[in-house]
Amino acid sequence: MKDGCIYLKIDKNNLVEKKNVHMQDIAQIYGADKKMVNDINRVTVLTVKSDKKENYIFSILKLIEQIDQLYPGIEVINLGEKDFIIHYDPPKKKYKLIEILKVILVSLMVFFGAAFTIMTFNEDANVKVVFDTMFELIVGRKKSGTSILEISYSIGLPLGIIVFFNHFSKVTVSSDPTPLQVQMRLYEEDLDKTLIENASREDKIIDID
Repeated sequence: MKDGCIYLKIDKNNLVEKKNVHMQDIAQIYGADKKMVNDINRVTVLTVKSDKKENYIFSILKLIEQIDQLYPGIEVINLGEKDFIIHYDPPKKKYKLIEILKVILVSLMVFFGAAFTIMTFNEDANVKVVFDTMFELIVGRKKSGTSILEISYSIGLPLGIIVFFNHFSKVTVSSDPTPLQVQMRLYEEDLDKTLIENASREDKIIDID
């Protein structure tokens, strides 16, 4: 590692809750000169003037420019993103009762939505007739009432959902991310990419002066 250089790493999406955003709030800085690193960490990158949620699209060149103004001629090696987002989300008062009501509402929507989907699938695929036919082919007689097929299906369906999503309360089948988590990360990546591309087309990226 060179003594006269700084290593800079920043993620594509950075969430902040305070209006005065410093270098250390969004970036990882490393260098041999600890005083220099501390000085750079305290550099003000952005001063938010809005009181509502806002996205600020930055070019890494802006950060390099700010570092160069503090330490002229220093070599900055970027190990992170070339363009990144600072997402300002002002702190909000949390009302426990409202949060509980939200959880209950979402849970009910998911429960009844999933139940409706399963029921319509069963009717569309005519699962009852399929079970009746399978029972008659295997046992050799028509079934009357509920059979082992319906019981197994009723147990296996929720169990399969739990295993597939790999997450139930604090218990997980493995340490791998769940399919839902994977899809959320893909959505976040696509969203970040779109925000940066739109800002670039509209010339709204905060770049060097």
